[in-house]
Amino acid sequence: MNLEKSIAAFNCAKKFMPGGVNSPVRSFSNVDCTPPFISHAKGSHIFDIDGNDYIDYVGSWGPMILGHAHEKVVDALKKAVERGTSYGAPTELETRLAELVQKIYPSMEVMRMVNSGTEATMSALRVARGFTGRDKIVKFIGCYHGHSDSLLVNAGSGAATFGEPSSPGVTKNIAQDTIALPYNDIAAVEKVFAECGEKIACVIVEPIAGNMGLVLPENNFLQNLREVTKKFGALLIFDEVMCGFRNNVQAEFKITPDLTCLGKIIGGGLPCACYGGKAEIMRNVSPDGKIYQAGTLSGNPLAMTAGIETLQILLDTPNFIENLNAKTSKLVEGLKNIFGAKVQVPQAGSMFSIFFTDKKVANYADAAAANQEHFKKWFVKMLECGIYLAPSQFETLFVSAAHTDADIEKTLDAAKIACKELL
Repeated sequence: MNLEKSIAAFNCAKKFMPGGVNSPVRSFSNVDCTPPFISHAKGSHIFDIDGNDYIDYVGSWGPMILGHAHEKVVDALKKAVERGTSYGAPTELETRLAELVQKIYPSMEVMRMVNSGTEATMSALRVARGFTGRDKIVKFIGCYHGHSDSLLVNAGSGAATFGEPSSPGVTKNIAQDTIALPYNDIAAVEKVFAECGEKIACVIVEPIAGNMGLVLPENNFLQNLREVTKKFGALLIFDEVMCGFRNNVQAEFKITPDLTCLGKIIGGGLPCACYGGKAEIMRNVSPDGKIYQAGTLSGNPLAMTAGIETLQILLDTPNFIENLNAKTSKLVEGLKNIFGAKVQVPQAGSMFSIFFTDKKVANYADAAAANQEHFKKWFVKMLECGIYLAPSQFETLFVSAAHTDADIEKTLDAAKIACKELL
């Protein structure tokens, strides 16, 4: 595989940006190789500046559920851009997108559009603290909720450890109000609430965890979180930035969180996110209330347009999610047959992940124990075979409606080659 032009582009980029990238994982530092520099994308494929063609299972880290450059989305954006790219004023587009979101998420009675998942989760935490009058929050080790200070906390290996900053620049005073616990460990949650429940504003959780690889909730974990938070008057925040729209967690588990954070798919590939929930809570956000949050490009007409087109297709296409999930299951079952018991391939709807371990992964400690060296070799071989995967075992992969049976067969053929060399 020739990456000569990408190598030159990467070296040039390093002069201007930290690591040559605008988001760390794009540097491919976890897999010790040069990232292909992408020139364009269409459907289930992306193409680099060296002319290499890849079947894409990253999908811009989740948003491209329809595939790249979907005709209806592109046509709508062409018309929208001619009307102007930003107004900094209200538009009917914002309301239309909110109406579509509420059809899928009835729990979001009132919502606010923002530009990124980080903004959504950061703002939801502020709302939770402002509404409850409490300072402390509970999060789970391995669940990433964006890069705001309160959430960049590493709790160590203890079952209930008060946070220490995991990034320079995050102060100890901020970190001490964040309690990080193991995912799927409801006993640890109950212990913390018994000790200081009256000081906890909220629990924020990825109901389907996607930022330590894909990890599924077990043993009524989510239902128990809802019970504990209600008992102590804390809010429950579902961060569905990654799993949102691909999985209807709230309907499936019959849980109504107090607040929900959405991102990625909601913008159809453009920068957009959203937070919202119960009206009695969200009406405290400015200008209705005193909890402040604002954004110059929030509700941007281009992002609203792409989001509207994307969600409308999801709603209007018969059995869209069911067919997408079935397609993903075909790929996942094929990978399981190739790997056998030596590798875990969890699936949630059209999301899946690969852990090089024979042990079921239920939390971050399990994920971290998987064989990273095997993953690196697997990743590089798959890339050489034209399969574009996330360059970290701690990331989730995505299937789009544009992936074909031929794509899946080619992916499984590549996996057989990579597996033979690796295992």
